[in-house]
Amino acid sequence: MAKITFPVEGTHIMMFARAVGDTNPVYHDGEAAKKTEAGGVIAPPTFPQAVAQFDPEYHLRPKPGQQWFGSAKEPSGVEGKAQSSGGLHAEQHYEYHRHLRPGDVLTAETKPGKSWEKQSQRAGKLVFRERITEYRDQKGELVITARGVGVTTERPVDQKK
Repeated sequence: MAKITFPVEGTHIMMFARAVGDTNPVYHDGEAAKKTEAGGVIAPPTFPQAVAQFDPEYHLRPKPGQQWFGSAKEPSGVEGKAQSSGGLHAEQHYEYHRHLRPGDVLTAETKPGKSWEKQSQRAGKLVFRERITEYRDQKGELVITARGVGVTTERPVDQKK
């Protein structure tokens, strides 16, 4: 899979923290952050998800000249229901090897991980697939390892009455 490189900027960290409703000053106030164990401004734990904004192929971003289902109550540009992958995001884990700070330049590379199956009475076979994303800094050092698990079902879930 493609590598994506992106800068970690102080204002980006602050806006991400605001977007997730986290008012901790360690994410935006340099003076207050210096007095903490972190010793300066750091990024919130789920900040690596912001890499999507630097991915030109990110599937949830509208693309000029192409229809887009959108994220609002009503579709914007596509008639009918949105196409589904038939899967869902089951879990996400982040392992931090050090704090992520303003000034870092990260390169993210995603690779397939393990896969496994389970049987479900309501949806048939469940297929779980892991994706591992490594975030390395400008020196090539590993900063964060992210592990996401997606699941697809063999058939739509039977509705119990």
